[in-house]
Amino acid sequence: MSGPLVVVGDAVLDVDVDGRVARLCPDAPVPVLDEMRERPRPGGAALAAAMAAADGHEVILVAPLRDDEDGRRLAALLEPAVSVVALPTRTATATKRRIRSGGQTLLRLDSGDRTAAVSGVTEAAVAALRRATTVLVSDYGRGATAAPAVRGLLTERAASVPVVWDPHPRGTAPVARTTLVTPNLGETESFARQHGLPAATDPSLTAVTRLAEGLVAAWGCRAVAVTLGSRGALLSYGAGTPALIPAPAVATGDPCGAGDRFAATATVALGSGLVLSEAVQAAVQSASAHVAGGGAAAFAAGPGREAGDAAPEPVTEMVAAVRGRGGVVVATGGCFDLLHAGHVATLRAARSLGDCLVVCLNSDDSVRRLKGPGRPLVPAADRARVLQELSCVDAVTVFAEDTPQEVLRRLRPQVWAKGGDYAGTELPEAVTLRSWGGQAVVLPYVAGRSTTSLVRSAATSAARPEASTTTMASRREIST
Repeated sequence: MSGPLVVVGDAVLDVDVDGRVARLCPDAPVPVLDEMRERPRPGGAALAAAMAAADGHEVILVAPLRDDEDGRRLAALLEPAVSVVALPTRTATATKRRIRSGGQTLLRLDSGDRTAAVSGVTEAAVAALRRATTVLVSDYGRGATAAPAVRGLLTERAASVPVVWDPHPRGTAPVARTTLVTPNLGETESFARQHGLPAATDPSLTAVTRLAEGLVAAWGCRAVAVTLGSRGALLSYGAGTPALIPAPAVATGDPCGAGDRFAATATVALGSGLVLSEAVQAAVQSASAHVAGGGAAAFAAGPGREAGDAAPEPVTEMVAAVRGRGGVVVATGGCFDLLHAGHVATLRAARSLGDCLVVCLNSDDSVRRLKGPGRPLVPAADRARVLQELSCVDAVTVFAEDTPQEVLRRLRPQVWAKGGDYAGTELPEAVTLRSWGGQAVVLPYVAGRSTTSLVRSAATSAARPEASTTTMASRREIST
């Protein structure tokens, strides 16, 4: 993008109060939160702005922001990565406090005004929007997009630059000629009722398509992308066959902030010259990774990150969440160069031993040191992607060492499952597991299935001229 991305909408101060629950209150059956630590972070439109800035883009946030304690605290979290242009308002800054333990939210406490009446726009806001090369409207239903002067500026920009509108049922309708509107399924159904569209009787793709087409017409926008959670997103241009962009499998995670991540990524993609289908595809991938990584609470790469905090690894967040619920974490490891039936059998067996399965995957350099210069046949990124698509695999983490000892110390699984003929011998990882009370186990392998044998078989077949001739004849027969 050659100019700034301007985010317009309702800014919120989110505060995570993280602690540890190890006992119940003696006078009531409620958990007691100890060792509490408060962590403020941007929320609402401010979160979307922080995400785009963390991705390396010039971002300006235009939002109602009062000069009160929470408002100043929020502005300090954003600047200097995000330039804040405050719209004048007399209402107190909205603040949400989430009480959390083990990666899970136990309770949310809200304060501040539910609506922020905007008394006008400043010259700085007008200048920012007229400089914008892309605009993201992050409507949280608190009044930022209801001001006539704001809507007039957004209407002006929608005629010349990409505008993405992340709507809210209590908010206002997108301005005409908006490039992309990004409601979730529940919001889509609510907007359809508001516009008198026929109600959906089921969540089928047929029903969602009909609602999306109706909203494109009602709003006068270019396209609507209905986010469908684990099903991905449906992109409709108002007529013709819609595009369904599937989401990668995410076994567990926190969906808080996923809509902001989706909308911010789509806006940046459009500003970079991608077409709508490419932008939505990038947004689905980004939102899924956000959920798997622990949601908004784990977002630490942007302006909301506190000094000294390390960016949490998504796998670590998932493991902490499972362990926080009292679940059993299982890990296994290997090269998984050519995935075969033996691998699948071992992975399914390992997953049955607990509540999540993490695959510790050897990096490309690690595989070369273990298997020789001709391996791996498949690079680590592709091996990880194939493994992640298996329903029995909850997460994949790549390690560069020759053994998974370090990654095991970081994840601390209760069970380490290894496939192969190791019964009666001591696994190298067993001592490490015992240091925190974990257990290493051996799972039976499927006889005759191995990557090495597959490679040898393929090499032998390729060396036989008759095999090549047969293969070519088969291809000609298929092609005809």
